[in-house]
Amino acid sequence: MNWKKIKYFFKLHWIKMLLIISGLALIVGLVILLVTGIEAWNNAGNFMKQSQLAVIPLQLFLQLIMSIVFGVVYTMLWYYLFFKKGGRGFTQQKKKAVKGEEVEVTWNDVIGMEEAKQEASEVVKLIKDRADLQRIGGKILRGILMVGPPGCGKTYLAKAIATESKLPFIAMSGSEFVEMFVGVGASRIRSLFKQARDLATLEGGCIIFIDEIDAVGAQRATDSGFGGQTEFNTTLNQLLVEMDGLKDKDTNVIIIGATNAPMYFLDQALLRPGRFDRIINVGLPGLEDREKLFQYYLSKVKFDSSLNIPRLARRAVQKSPADISNIVREAALLAVRHEKATVTMKEINEAMDRIELGVKRNIKLTPREKEMTAYHEAGHAIVAYLLNPTDDVMKASIIPRADTLGVVYHVPREEIHNYDREKLLANIKVSIGSYVAEKIKFGTTTSGVDSDFRTALFFAHDMVWRWGMGDSGLLGNYAGLETRISGWSRSPRESVISEKVREQLNADTQKIMEQCLKEVEELLQKERPLLDRFAQELVKKQELDYDEIDAIFKEFHKSRPDSSVN
Repeated sequence: MNWKKIKYFFKLHWIKMLLIISGLALIVGLVILLVTGIEAWNNAGNFMKQSQLAVIPLQLFLQLIMSIVFGVVYTMLWYYLFFKKGGRGFTQQKKKAVKGEEVEVTWNDVIGMEEAKQEASEVVKLIKDRADLQRIGGKILRGILMVGPPGCGKTYLAKAIATESKLPFIAMSGSEFVEMFVGVGASRIRSLFKQARDLATLEGGCIIFIDEIDAVGAQRATDSGFGGQTEFNTTLNQLLVEMDGLKDKDTNVIIIGATNAPMYFLDQALLRPGRFDRIINVGLPGLEDREKLFQYYLSKVKFDSSLNIPRLARRAVQKSPADISNIVREAALLAVRHEKATVTMKEINEAMDRIELGVKRNIKLTPREKEMTAYHEAGHAIVAYLLNPTDDVMKASIIPRADTLGVVYHVPREEIHNYDREKLLANIKVSIGSYVAEKIKFGTTTSGVDSDFRTALFFAHDMVWRWGMGDSGLLGNYAGLETRISGWSRSPRESVISEKVREQLNADTQKIMEQCLKEVEELLQKERPLLDRFAQELVKKQELDYDEIDAIFKEFHKSRPDSSVN
């Protein structure tokens, strides 16, 4: 028998047990009174019975009043103890803990984040080996912070840690602590950690998971006069104190925080060792991880065995596990709509198009608009195929979607984490390929180049202003001198760049645009037959996929340049 658990059970529930015992005693007392009353009635004479019958109405009235009063008081006590959790109002928090085994998310369910999973498994080992760690003088982990983009599996990873460690798991959101009334958030923090310490004493440990911790852990600031910042600061201060472990004894309470925000948004006191001892970066999955994710989620539906999963993984660059799950789910819905028994490549492609580009719009284009759109997209596709060796051209379409009349979808064959000058120039050339194609064919251009020019100018501007890639040789991040980072926001500040330097930077930016424009014009003039053929095929079919695009280029004996040159 575990006497420690029995002791804590009595400590936590003695008031409830007292109420139960008093209620049972009251029932037993009423039964005894009833039995003795019946016996006394049977033994009484006629005069005594008549006198008792005369006062019965008054006694019933008094008993009714007493029953109502006692019932109301008793019901209120039970309500506050069992429903309000010990009389706690909105100033305190009592979240239900889940046993680690009941979370039912194992390491096998965590796919697409192998490095983060390996780091988390080491954390679980440290939690389980707490006794061995303390035997050599080491201290337990206080907290783990998971940082990464949305949908990458931070919450899933926290659940897996709870399952593998077999510890009670309390999940909350950072926004649940913050209220407009000063002191509410701090009270909720104290209540949460008290509950976690009690569970840690009973079960050997407890995990608190705070999702979107930036809502309560952002940098502190002075109050603007309305009290909101004071409440925020008070809540964060209480969290810092609780994480420090300033208690009478050490308990195995581990805090796991998750955020999508950059780490510099969080208060530095929260990040120091002794609070968040481990920082796990949960990033977007790589090519191999995306293949595993597609295989995992496709295994949950019926799919065609001819599905090209490596190609899907290549196309899904920069997609999170949640994105891939959504693609497969959307494809299954489309298969049902198309009355198919399995999910095929057609449904997967359509699902990706719907998610990335939007639903097809049923608008009618004039023959000239359709032809101009076809040449516009053909310019993008040819430049991407011939001058951007790192990318695969997966799709070309002139079907209107969202706010566009057409699209060319090209993605890197693998993740590119650091762009060099050649890659940036290739992106600019692909962007302005549409402008050049329209001008070659029609002698004029359309407003459809608006976003293309914006993208091209964005790259050219950053090359010169931020990365020192201009021909004049000006070095430095001049764009950084134009803005100030303060807490959560960026704000403009007084410029320290002279007009002469500014003019030179702008001239270098325009020079890059003109050089790229010249190269693209030479290419498309030289490949005019290919441009006409591609545009005509687009007008005819409206959409071309990877194999059809590759076939057109092979028809003109064109092959991809070697990406290793970049």
